[in-house]
Amino acid sequence: MANPRRVQERKGWAFGICVLVLEPLLTVLTKRRWKGGENIPAQGGVVLAANHISHIDPLTFAHFVYAWGRMVRFLAKASVFDVPVVGRVVRSAKQIPVYRMSTDASLSFKAAVEAVQDGECVVVYPEGTITRQPELWPMNGKTGAARIALSSDVPVVPVAQWGANGILAPYAKRPRLFPRKTIAMTAGPPVDLDDLRGQPLTPAVLREATDRIMSDITTLLEEIRGEKAPAERFDMRKAGVRQTGNPNAKRSRKRRGA
Repeated sequence: MANPRRVQERKGWAFGICVLVLEPLLTVLTKRRWKGGENIPAQGGVVLAANHISHIDPLTFAHFVYAWGRMVRFLAKASVFDVPVVGRVVRSAKQIPVYRMSTDASLSFKAAVEAVQDGECVVVYPEGTITRQPELWPMNGKTGAARIALSSDVPVVPVAQWGANGILAPYAKRPRLFPRKTIAMTAGPPVDLDDLRGQPLTPAVLREATDRIMSDITTLLEEIRGEKAPAERFDMRKAGVRQTGNPNAKRSRKRRGA
């Protein structure tokens, strides 16, 4: 099946290799149920905000977006950039390092703003990590996607995804490739933020924008799954769940007498 749009941007060697290897592989190994790709602008700066359900969903997500003619710029954990070979490819593919819980965190925001202002397509997972919600519904979001979009005056397109978790469940070590899994992706119309644009980026404005983004993503996911999400969005802090790493991993015990 031919892609609905052709990419107009120059790929570069790193992105080109990723496409050459991953596109045919995903085409063979997955079935696709894609909707709403026409809501992704064919050109110009845009933030794509999506739910996060698996370590491999960036690959299936990029497959969808690339088919609609855009090259993705993910905000990826800074540690990935230090991995031999992989780090060079990721860096050359112009992905954006995220320095979580450090004094360098603002560098990620600055790089993302510069990217969308240069007309690029930046992907943000507002949850900041794979969802900890027991049934994999979207959690409360962080304000990064809203801050980037409102600072740059670009649209936020909500995208819901489901199916990658069937290939690799959250924090599982072994993928399940067969039988072939269906990857459902739905992009919605841009989130309505018009009344918030031009306002000072106060915590209240950023929280309101973020709530709208997460609400739109959740609604799209409800359509995909044919189910209703919980009335109250999952909050990691209230639930006492660790915010980084495997939430199911046992914490190291303190030595006796320490």
